[in-house]
Amino acid sequence: MFKAAKQNRIFQDVVDQIEDAIVSGRLQQGDTLPSERDLKELFQTSRGTLREALRVLEQKGLIEIKLGVGGGSVVKAAPMEQVCDSLDLLVRFQQISLQHLAEFREGVEGNVAATAAQRATPRDITELENLLEKARRYVAKGVSEWRHFVEIDGRVHQTLARITGNPMYIVIHQMVHDNIQRYYELFLPWTETRLQENLDDLCGIVALIKAGDADRASARARRHVQRFGEYMIEKEKEGNTAGESR
Repeated sequence: MFKAAKQNRIFQDVVDQIEDAIVSGRLQQGDTLPSERDLKELFQTSRGTLREALRVLEQKGLIEIKLGVGGGSVVKAAPMEQVCDSLDLLVRFQQISLQHLAEFREGVEGNVAATAAQRATPRDITELENLLEKARRYVAKGVSEWRHFVEIDGRVHQTLARITGNPMYIVIHQMVHDNIQRYYELFLPWTETRLQENLDDLCGIVALIKAGDADRASARARRHVQRFGEYMIEKEKEGNTAGESR
């Protein structure tokens, strides 16, 4: 599986070879890497270089280094948690603005809706309609249930991503919707009108997907993201103006 590291870039080559073995599936979640002694021989490198490479792989979330008897370097699952944490930090340090988020989501949500309209099965439509029914019940209970409604909203979007069958859309949706509630809490005070408006958009998008109308489903999804993005941007501007006037 491994070969001697290239001497002009030993450290990076060790990282690259182990990473490639994990990404390609030759090493699976739960597998333990060869012992440190064996890895040193395989890569023909020093203990210090090897340990540095393993620490980098651990920081990437690809392996977990366990100490003690029976320890070793164990392959972890895909590092989604680390990726989501990185996005969360970007959000918290305001490196991703509301404009950035709205611009990105508008394109992605439109493409996802269009693709879902082309690929959705009757079972997929049933799943979406069941989620919409739950969303209706939360809206009927009023603003006090907005967090539950937002959870269902996220599940609808993530289901649409799953329907596309495209892993990129699935991963991106999970990352965004795991972190977007921070924006909702800061910049989107919920009212009964906005809850209903959001629900109407979701119902409209699902209806167009059920009809197989990719173009209109895409347009409806884009308008949905754009409108709620504008609500949040306007709220942010109001907050900035209030802060400057103090």
